[in-house]
This record gives sequence, structure tokens and C-alpha cells, in this order.
Amino acid sequence: MNKKWLSFPYILWAAGFIIIPLAMVFYYGFTDRDGIFTMENILAILSPEHRKALFLALVLSFFSTLICILLAYPLSMILAKMGNARNSFLVLIFILPMWMNFLLRTLAWQTLLEKNGVINSILHFLHLPGIAIINTPAAIILGMVYNFLPFMVLPIYNALLKIDPNVINAARDLGANGLQTFIKVTLPLSMPGVISGITMVFVPALTTFVISTLLGGSKILLIGNVIEQEFTQSGNWNLGSGLSVVLMIFIVISIIFSTLSDKDGEGTAI
Repeated sequence: MNKKWLSFPYILWAAGFIIIPLAMVFYYGFTDRDGIFTMENILAILSPEHRKALFLALVLSFFSTLICILLAYPLSMILAKMGNARNSFLVLIFILPMWMNFLLRTLAWQTLLEKNGVINSILHFLHLPGIAIINTPAAIILGMVYNFLPFMVLPIYNALLKIDPNVINAARDLGANGLQTFIKVTLPLSMPGVISGITMVFVPALTTFVISTLLGGSKILLIGNVIEQEFTQSGNWNLGSGLSVVLMIFIVISIIFSTLSDKDGEGTAI
């Protein structure tokens, strides 16, 4: 039997759950309710409310990704320097929360951060001032960082593991100090993992609507929330699809950037 036939189930899966839905999005995005071709759904992103939602989503995604890099890189370096038995256990503990439902993890933070939540109750018990972080951009960033941080740690950790220790030792033997070795050797060699991690964090952060709904309340609308409301509340699939196409442009740019920066796939293979 030709081995190519083994891919037939995946082809059916891709056609039913990837190609056909994408084709429907493009069809609705470039047509009106009467099925006539139009660019109005795409150009709707230029309206003040949609432009604001897209800009806010880009800003929060940028800061979330930046924080994830600052947290993930030192952690990845620590894990990479440990023995295989110890770092494997720590990596397992780190990704263990990912086995829990995404919605439940976000709801847990809502319970922690709300006005009468766990954190404020503890602060009140200790006679300390409470925090008013729920329904703010800071709460959304916190939720993004918590949910997507593992996607930054794993590719960076994988890239650091592939660095030959002899290269680091050679740099030290040639007189480079710790900072110089990191800047000239470790960081450049680990950049494929960093770029891959940026893509894996930035894309879901940009498109999320669950985190902003639960932790941002109705006060903060990201572009993901606008698209979700057009589909579920307004029933305007054409406008929702048009905005989705615009959002796809940013996603494609991010993926292209990641592909060009990591041609050998060194930052993605675990």
C-alpha cells in the first residue's frame, strides 16, 4: 500500500476543520448580506471603535509578550543548566497547569483578583490596602502572561539545550566574561527559540477574547471581543469575518517573521 494514503485521514480533517472554515471566513468577509462582493467589511477596521480595539489588542499583546520574554529567558537558562532528571521534573511542574481547561484557569484569576476575592481578603486580614486590578488592562496582561508563559519557556529552553557547552567554554577561554559570553554567544544562538516563543505568545494574545472578557469586564474591548460579539450577539457574520481577515494579516506577518528568523526550526522542536 502506498504510504501516502496514511495521510488521507489528516487531509479529511484539514479540509473539514481548517480549509472549509477559512474559505467561509473569506467568503463572508468579502461579501455583504446579499452575497455581493464588497470591501466594506475589511475597511470597517478603520472606524474609530474598531481601530481603538485593534490598537489596544496590539499594545497589550506586545507588553504581555515582552513580560513573557523577561520571565521565560532566565527560567529557561536555569532549567537548561540543570541535570536531565531535575529539569524534566521542573518542566513537567511548569506545564502542568496547561493540562487544566483554559477557561477554568482564567476564572481562577478572576476569583483571585476581584474586589472581594482571595487576594484582597488576605490583604484585608493583614490590615493592608487592597488592590483594584480587576477590569483593568493590567489584569488582562496578567492573564495573558499566566496562560501563555509556557509557550515562551519551552522554545527558548529547547534552543538553549542545543547550544554546545564547548562553544561557551571556548568563549570563556578567549577572555570573554559572563555578560560578553551571553551577548555574543548565548543570546544569538538562542534567538530562534526567542522568535518562536514571541510568535507562540503574541498570536494567541492578539486574538484572545476570553481573557479580556473575564478579567477586563465589559469596560475593555479588544479586537477579539469585537469579532466575537459580531458573530454571537449582532449576528453580522460578514463584518465579523471581515475583521477576522484583517486580524489574519497580522498573524501571517508574525508567522512569516518567525519562519524567516528560524529557517531550521531550531526553536520549535521539543
